[in-house]
Amino acid sequence: MHLPDFSNEPFTDFSSLEQQQAFALSLTKIESSVLGKSWPCWIDGKEVRSVATFTTHDPGEITRVIGTFPLLSEADANRAVEAAHSAFPEWADTPVAERAKIFFAAAQKMRERKHDFSAMLCFEVGKSWAEADGDTAEAIDFLDYYAGQMLRMGKPQPVTPVIGERNQMIYIPLGVGAIIPPWNFPLAIMAGMASAAMLAGNTIVLKPASQSPLVAGMFVNLMHECGLPRNVLNLITGPGSKIGSALVQHKLTRFISFTGSRDVGLWIFDQSSKTKPGQIWMKRLIAEMGGKDSILVDKDCNLEAAVDAVFASAFGYQGQKCSACSRAILHQDIYDEFVKRLIPKVEAIQMGHPKQRTNYMGPMVDAAAQKKTLEYIETGKQEGTLLAGGTTGPKSGYYVRPTVIGDVAPDAKISLEEIFGPVLALIRVKDFEEGLTVANNTEYGLTGSLFTTNEQHKAIARRRFHVGNFYINRKCTGALVGAHPFGGFNMSGTDSKAGGPDYLLQFLQAKTISEKLS
Repeated sequence: MHLPDFSNEPFTDFSSLEQQQAFALSLTKIESSVLGKSWPCWIDGKEVRSVATFTTHDPGEITRVIGTFPLLSEADANRAVEAAHSAFPEWADTPVAERAKIFFAAAQKMRERKHDFSAMLCFEVGKSWAEADGDTAEAIDFLDYYAGQMLRMGKPQPVTPVIGERNQMIYIPLGVGAIIPPWNFPLAIMAGMASAAMLAGNTIVLKPASQSPLVAGMFVNLMHECGLPRNVLNLITGPGSKIGSALVQHKLTRFISFTGSRDVGLWIFDQSSKTKPGQIWMKRLIAEMGGKDSILVDKDCNLEAAVDAVFASAFGYQGQKCSACSRAILHQDIYDEFVKRLIPKVEAIQMGHPKQRTNYMGPMVDAAAQKKTLEYIETGKQEGTLLAGGTTGPKSGYYVRPTVIGDVAPDAKISLEEIFGPVLALIRVKDFEEGLTVANNTEYGLTGSLFTTNEQHKAIARRRFHVGNFYINRKCTGALVGAHPFGGFNMSGTDSKAGGPDYLLQFLQAKTISEKLS
C-alpha cells in the first residue's frame, strides 16, 4: 500500500530574527501563564488530584517553580492499570485508520505549537533553544512516522498461498502497556513510546520522570484535543520506586516500555520476568538503557570536522544524552593537535540559563545529577590530566562547566562508566586496531563514530565497531526518525530501533487465520 509521505520536521533557523522573536514570545507565554500551576493526573478518563503533592523547580533558576503535581500511590497505579485494561477492548477494535488520524492531527497541532513545547523544555529540563527545538521536532516526527507505519501494519501481511485455503496473518495489539520515559528527552521519547503503543491499539499508563511531568501533561492535553479517547491514556505522577514498581509488577500489565538507566532497566527486566497469580502471559520489555559512546579519530581524517563532532556530541545538552560522546579515542599521531584545537572551543562555551539564546550550555537536570557529575570529575582528576573545566558554574542552578580530561586509560572508571554529564575523556591509542579494541571495551553498545579517510578502516569498523548506531565522519548524537532507527546492544538495552520500520512490532502480536475452502 502507499504510505503517506514522511519527511523529518525541519529544525528552526534561529539566525532568523522572526524566529528569535517567535521563540522569545513563547518563553514569555510559558513563564507567565503555564509555570507555577497545579496539574492533575488522568485515570480512566477523569482528572485525579491528591492531597499529597510534589513541586518541581527550574534547574537553571531553582527559585522558579515549574509546577505542582499529584504524589500518587501504588494503589493509584494499580487503579490506572485496571482502568486501562477495561478500556482496551474498545480501543483495540477501533479501526487503524481512525487511530492514525488522531496522531496525524496531533503531529500537526504540535507543529503549530512547536515553540511553546520547546520553551517548556528550556524551563523544565534546562535545554538550550536548539536542543529544545530538536526534541520537539523529533516528537512531531514520531507522531507522523508511527501513524504512517501503523497504516502499513494494519493490513494483512503477505503469506504463501495454499490451494484450497484462505490464509492471512494480521497484527493485533497486546493489552495494557506501562510507559516509563526519561527526563532527558521528556517530549520526544515520551511521545514516541506512548504514541507507538497506542497506535498499535494498546491502552497505556504513562509515568513520566519526576523531573519532567509538566511537558507530559501538555502532551496529554494535546492528545485529548485531537480526539484520543480519554480512557486510552492514563497519566500518573510520583516516585518511580513506588508507582513505577506497581506498574511493572501488576498482573494485568502486558508490556513495559522503558528508557532510563542501566540499573533500573535491569531491575525491570528481573521483575517483569516474574509471573503473578492470575497472570496469563509473559510480559514483554522494550528497554533503552544508556551508553558509553566513543568517537574514534584515525590519523588520516578531516581533523577539524572530528573536533567539531566530538565537541557537539560531548557537550550538547550538557552531555545528558545516552548517545553523548564521553570518550574521544585519538590516534597518537593527531592527539596533541586534536587537544590544541578542542580546548579553546570548550573554554569559549557560554553557560547560563537556556532561555537566553546565546547560552550554549544550561544546567544539569537536578542536584543529584550535578553531584554525581562532580564526583566523577574528582575521580577523573586522579585518572588523567584535567585540561578544561572541572568546576561548577552559575550558583543560580545546577551548573557544571564542560570538562575535558586527557590521557585517560582505556580501563579507567571514567572511561567505562556512564557519567551522563559534560565530561569528556581523551584516550590515546597507537593505531586504528587498538582504537577499535578500546571502542568495544565497555558493557554498552549504543552509538559510536569513526573519523577517517581510510576506506579499509571504514569497512572494518562497519563490521566490528559493535554499536546499534554507527556513524562515519559525523557526530554520534542526533539520530533522525526514519533515517537512523535508534537502539543499542548489550547493556544499552533491547535494540528497540525507535524511529524505524520494525519498532511497532514490539507493541503487536501476529495472528494467523486459516480457512479451508469447500
